[in-house]
Amino acid sequence: MGAFEYRQATEIRDALARHGVRHLFIGKSGAVLLGFPDTTQDADLFVDKSPENGRALADALVDLGFALTAEQRRDLEQGKDFVQLRNGPFDVDVVYAPDGIERFADAWARHVDVEGFHVCHIDDIIASKEAANRVRDRESLPRLRAFRDWLRSRGS
Repeated sequence: MGAFEYRQATEIRDALARHGVRHLFIGKSGAVLLGFPDTTQDADLFVDKSPENGRALADALVDLGFALTAEQRRDLEQGKDFVQLRNGPFDVDVVYAPDGIERFADAWARHVDVEGFHVCHIDDIIASKEAANRVRDRESLPRLRAFRDWLRSRGS
């Protein structure tokens, strides 16, 4: 798969809106939607955990062209912490329990809307990457922090 594109983000946003899925873009895809000058290979979605929301998410993903297995549908409905989907038109990681963020409701209270995209606040994206502590996250953290500082200097 190539780099995740804005067109794909709009397709996800629109499908999730049609199905009423409570979600936030998180991770590097969220940062990119905030204006972070980088690329990513997939969309990272932080999803509110409830069976109804999980069913709506599964339906939205099928509408987008994902060939969900029965196990993946069950994982989405039950709110498995992390569901990686590579069986669609692009790659999506669904996260119900991101590192560094206690509850969806807390992240929702801080989120930013950008062109109709519900995006985690940059502080939550950074906190999640710090808590995950993966090599690739540690490598991107200095740039994400500099981007956060730039956003703050603009009053965003």
